[in-house]
Amino acid sequence: MPHDYGFPKYVKVADKRARAQKSLEMLKKKNPQADPIVIEGRKLARTWWGKAWNDNLESYSDYANRIGRGRSYVRHGAVLDLRLQPGRVQALVQGSQQKPYQIDISITPLNRKIWEEMISSCQGTIGSLQELLDGKFPRSLAELFTAHGQGLFPSPKEISLKCNCPDWALMCKHVAATLYGVGARLDDSPALFFELRGVDVNELVARAVAERTEALLQKSTRKSSRVIETDDLSDLFGISIQDSKDPDPKAESKRPREKSSRNRQP
Repeated sequence: MPHDYGFPKYVKVADKRARAQKSLEMLKKKNPQADPIVIEGRKLARTWWGKAWNDNLESYSDYANRIGRGRSYVRHGAVLDLRLQPGRVQALVQGSQQKPYQIDISITPLNRKIWEEMISSCQGTIGSLQELLDGKFPRSLAELFTAHGQGLFPSPKEISLKCNCPDWALMCKHVAATLYGVGARLDDSPALFFELRGVDVNELVARAVAERTEALLQKSTRKSSRVIETDDLSDLFGISIQDSKDPDPKAESKRPREKSSRNRQP
């Protein structure tokens, strides 16, 4: 690319979008299954999981000063294809060259001890898989999920970044765009986050729901403290309360008896 005074020549956003779109069309001819990242609106992520992914990356000083380089790239459609699988993210990102760059990101599986602690913390607080994926859980649980080093989200030391572009930086614009692309992909498919971290989300939900169901059953069979037993009520007010199934014999004797038909006068 031509340079002016040592700096890359400025390319308009519209031109970047057009280049990315052209590259995507060419890619889909070879690979119809290509799955690009499309950002609609101003926000890079809309859901709890997508936002939490981005916030986690931006919260580390290792990434804070570099990841922002990928925002414009992901916005104008440069991430032509992005795939998530257990412990791995692969992407094709359109850069300044005609051929897209290949990005390969490896993520260490979630520590089993941390996963077990997450499951224990979720017991009784999540009602269904959909609630979890929709981000509908207590704030205390959200803070636990995002805790540095002890939560669900990876730290920089658990992430390995690779790109075949000539940029010397470990986190180039193409890698940064891919990481933001992961957040956007989680907006549409939050369950992929658990696959990426190498854990089974159904295990977490099954145990959490089972615990919640057990608690509700125990509560339903427990007598309310606001209900006063009959014997307690009798002692409290000094009265005798008759059971409706055992009628008072005195009250029964006071009832007028029906005359026998044999004593009736014609």
